[in-house]
Amino acid sequence: MRGGRRLLCLSGLLALLAAGCASKLEPEPAPPDIDRVLVRKAARTLELHNDRGVYRRYRVSLGGQPRGHKVQEGDERTPEGDYVLDWRNPNSAFHKSIHISYPNALDRTVARSLGVSPGGMIMIHGLPNWLSSPHLAEEYRRHDWTDGCIAVGNEEMDEIWALVADGTPITILP
Repeated sequence: MRGGRRLLCLSGLLALLAAGCASKLEPEPAPPDIDRVLVRKAARTLELHNDRGVYRRYRVSLGGQPRGHKVQEGDERTPEGDYVLDWRNPNSAFHKSIHISYPNALDRTVARSLGVSPGGMIMIHGLPNWLSSPHLAEEYRRHDWTDGCIAVGNEEMDEIWALVADGTPITILP
């Protein structure tokens, strides 16, 4: 009887160990295919969309003058319309950045008709690299502070960076 209990206990322990090992061998789920990014300026949100709908939603900070479409360099407005996320910079002055294809042909035509430069280098990016104070980082997160870019927190930028491929369309709504 005594040997039978030991054998039973040992068998149970081995089964638990085997189950624990098996769960670690399961592959991690593949990241979703993000096929569109949607920014809602009035709501201060950036959404990652896939074929099932909204996959993630983030709070964003915009340009210092967020209302209205960007018309010219230095107006501190975030553009509105349809663009593409076309390249990325892992070594930017901010915690990573992904370029938005502003200005498009219409943006350049409007700016030219007004005799101004449309500007450029509009990005989705994290916080400034020099920013080390968590308190100050939280203050940045609560205000519109960019020159027209779309800013998120650094951890959020890491996630966006990993999930969104170059060539993904982005729509920026008022």
